[in-house]
Amino acid sequence: MATPSKRAASQGQPTARFGLPRADESARGGLSSRALWTGLIGVTAVVLLLAVFAAEFGLRWLQQRKHGTASTVEQQYRIDEQLGLRVPIANLRLPSIQTNSLGFRGPEIAVPKPEGRLRLAFLGASTTWCAEVSSNAQVWAQIVAEDLQRAFPASHIDFVNGGVPGYTVRSSLKNLEARVAPLRPDVIVIYHATNDMSAELRRIAAEKGVYDRARVESDSWLARHTLLFNLAEKNIRVWTAQRRSERRIDTLEVDWSTLGAAFRTELRQLVRGAQRTAAVVAIATFSTRLRAEQSAKEQLDAAASALYYMPFMTPESLLQAYARYNEVIREVANETGALLIEGEHDIPGDAAHFADSVHFTDAGSRRMAARVSQALARDSRVEAVVRAMQ
Repeated sequence: MATPSKRAASQGQPTARFGLPRADESARGGLSSRALWTGLIGVTAVVLLLAVFAAEFGLRWLQQRKHGTASTVEQQYRIDEQLGLRVPIANLRLPSIQTNSLGFRGPEIAVPKPEGRLRLAFLGASTTWCAEVSSNAQVWAQIVAEDLQRAFPASHIDFVNGGVPGYTVRSSLKNLEARVAPLRPDVIVIYHATNDMSAELRRIAAEKGVYDRARVESDSWLARHTLLFNLAEKNIRVWTAQRRSERRIDTLEVDWSTLGAAFRTELRQLVRGAQRTAAVVAIATFSTRLRAEQSAKEQLDAAASALYYMPFMTPESLLQAYARYNEVIREVANETGALLIEGEHDIPGDAAHFADSVHFTDAGSRRMAARVSQALARDSRVEAVVRAMQ
């Protein structure tokens, strides 16, 4: 007697089966396994792409809300072909950063300088420009000018913030000669170290084969054009550098007795150039968040941005390098007779005062200003200049 399934087959009815359709069935309109997987991958890719666009939009919205622009930092500058320097765009208007018509961060500067006006000038890099603080009013150069105005109320004081991110001592000498000296400052304050130190150590690391790039590695195309990948790429580099430092992978051995030789020569040239321009020239020792008394984890956190540029260093070797550069600063001040502004550790080495390894928060900027303004107000040469102006 025929079974039900056999009777169904003999009558042309389909039999019940389980599993994937056969090739002949997919040809009649069903989906093959390959088609299903292709569709799944396509949907996943679309979802991921939408997530990336949403994250990029969110980051740009947050940056627009915080800084008033979604543009990159590089779009705040232009290249002066004649000087071979990048300089800030004149009349830049962002919620936290404004430049004057001459391209200096701060209020307008009277040209020519009025009679009886005491003019301060500050030479440095990003730690003098202070992009990390909340407004122009929190930039330490501006606070110093306000502090001195209170210290010498009978005077009329203004200032020139000649700091530009990325500058070395050599860049500042060009900046002094072409842009700052014509404004006739009476007092010049110099604050440099980290960019020159990073460049020197990268060169040494490349020469010794410890690191293969003497120059800072450029961002990828995606990092240059999207905030999301820019942030991700930088955080990956920082994390990698911290892990290398922890494990002492390809760390650089430095001859501390020779470190800073070129920095000394160029800093001396900058000081001499400033002294030909102004009656008083001061050099401040360099402050960092990294401190010897911190725990190993605190040191790695404090050294994060420094390790980004110098991944072959360790917190311990960075401490020695910064100490060596500050030693050179002291030596140049002594050789040239410049006013030495000490107290680099008067600014606490924590996240409340430093946005990263070397850049100030509002609180750190105010402490930096206190270092500088107190040293200037107590100096007899500054007092003599003030009296001569009155």
